[in-house]
Amino acid sequence: MKINEALKRYIPIANLIAKTFGENCEVVIHDLSVPQNSVVYAVNNHVTGRKIGQSFDHLVKQVLLSRNFHEDYAANYMTVTKDSKEIKSSTALIRNTNGEVIGALYVNYDLEAMKDMKKFSDDFLHVEEEQIAYNVEPFDHVMEIVDDLIDKIVGNVNVDDLKRKDKISLIHFMDKKGIFLMKGSIEKVATKLNISKVTVYSYLDEIKKCLKL
Repeated sequence: MKINEALKRYIPIANLIAKTFGENCEVVIHDLSVPQNSVVYAVNNHVTGRKIGQSFDHLVKQVLLSRNFHEDYAANYMTVTKDSKEIKSSTALIRNTNGEVIGALYVNYDLEAMKDMKKFSDDFLHVEEEQIAYNVEPFDHVMEIVDDLIDKIVGNVNVDDLKRKDKISLIHFMDKKGIFLMKGSIEKVATKLNISKVTVYSYLDEIKKCLKL
């Protein structure tokens, strides 16, 4: 089938698009001067089965009448083939030097392979939503770990020799690490530092105020 010279110039563009996006990307050129046999070029036509001499399918309903049709193109609308494959399509009109519409360039991408990739990526990227319960009663083995952490954070220093700023620094560190999310941890830290619970709370308030500055 002879191709209009003005449309023939779009063949390298069609080949470039298809080559760039691979075998799942079909590109079709339509000659709209012959609507009943508008397909004049197709690459990777296994995607939708388009053949030279066929007519257009979605030009009016999904392109020209679409709210997304602007500046002579509509991008990323969904079509379904006869064998139920979902295709992402985009269409641009082709005009001659007089501004008359003479053709259309269709890009059709087979989404079937992408569905498998999406399922894989969704499964792989799924993470459980973080749920932190504050001041909870921990399991015994968890509390043992936290107790051990408190001991190691404070260390073997003589707490009576620690200055106020040193105790605040230790409490700040433990607060950042989530130690005080555990029920009973305030009391344990107070005992370990030889200060009262009230003092621990006052230090925590002081730390929060400093962080807001």
